[in-house]
Amino acid sequence: MPEIHKSIPAPRPNRTVEEMARLLCCRFEGDGTKVISGVAGLETAETGDLVFLAAPKFRSLLEKSQAVAAIIPPDEPFRGIPVIFSENPHLTFIKAVELFFQPYRPDPGIHPTAVVSASAKVGTDVSVGALTVIGADVKIGDGTVVFPLVSVYPRVRIGEHCIIHSHVSIREDVRVGNRVVLHNGVVVGSDGFGYIKLEDGSHKKIPQKGTVIIEDDVEVGANTAIDRAALGQTVIRHGAKIDNLVQVAHSVEVGENAILAGQVGIAGSSRIGKNTVLAGQVGVADHVNVGDNVIAIAQTGIARDVPDGAIIAGTPELDVRDWRKASILLPQLSALFKDLKKLKARVEELEKRLQKG
Repeated sequence: MPEIHKSIPAPRPNRTVEEMARLLCCRFEGDGTKVISGVAGLETAETGDLVFLAAPKFRSLLEKSQAVAAIIPPDEPFRGIPVIFSENPHLTFIKAVELFFQPYRPDPGIHPTAVVSASAKVGTDVSVGALTVIGADVKIGDGTVVFPLVSVYPRVRIGEHCIIHSHVSIREDVRVGNRVVLHNGVVVGSDGFGYIKLEDGSHKKIPQKGTVIIEDDVEVGANTAIDRAALGQTVIRHGAKIDNLVQVAHSVEVGENAILAGQVGIAGSSRIGKNTVLAGQVGVADHVNVGDNVIAIAQTGIARDVPDGAIIAGTPELDVRDWRKASILLPQLSALFKDLKKLKARVEELEKRLQKG
């Protein structure tokens, strides 16, 4: 295969407002011949840029913007520039961004400095970057990109059209589905943290013979670690999105379309339900079942099972409404305690008087 040398793709050609509306399957009003040459936010837009308006409260920014056109909701009255109507302006804007920008992808081929085992099976249109190591009996699906300095241990299975960024390590026997993105520094399949304390105070390691399964359409952020199970499987279900610096321990199951924000930590053998959102720095204790469609506010500490649909906050976790009440009362505790001591003293004084009388 040829050596890989490909520059960052040139920007997509400019498009008129009319062409852009057609590509986005939206209707427009205003001068359809105006040329859109880029995309930007409301506060940073320059002449030629396309912007979007998500809510009326941002209309003042749109009115001041130098943008050439805007994507707006159907009921928005603004008409200062050509407008493209969308029921979901943010989503439509994302599609517009994709028309102007494509992330860098190297050409297919195996770099001369890559080390690929003779028993590995590499699909068609696969790119393997410089100094990458592909172990024995590895299978890589069609169209997958493996960037430089990636380490893939023996017997790994990687699906089609995946993106494996530099410095990713995928340990032995791990299974990765289709269209999975692993960002820089991700470690999949490292040993779970399992030890037994012996009588002499030392620690005996529990063998970690299980594996990790990452299903289709999962994205894992930079420097996240997903540990292999001790005996069975650690599973990341279809469509889950995991941020940077997240720890997923051994035998955990992360449900479909779950969101794990930065610095979330999930201890061993816990289950996170589908469509559940764990905000930044949420901690989940071991053997906990967090239900479907749960939202955990940032820095929540989850130490017990959480029912479906709950919105929780605090440590230990509370229903978010109770947590808000407690948060309001907390700064007042010192004053309330002083008042309580005064009341107690007065009651005691009254009791003494009554006893004397």
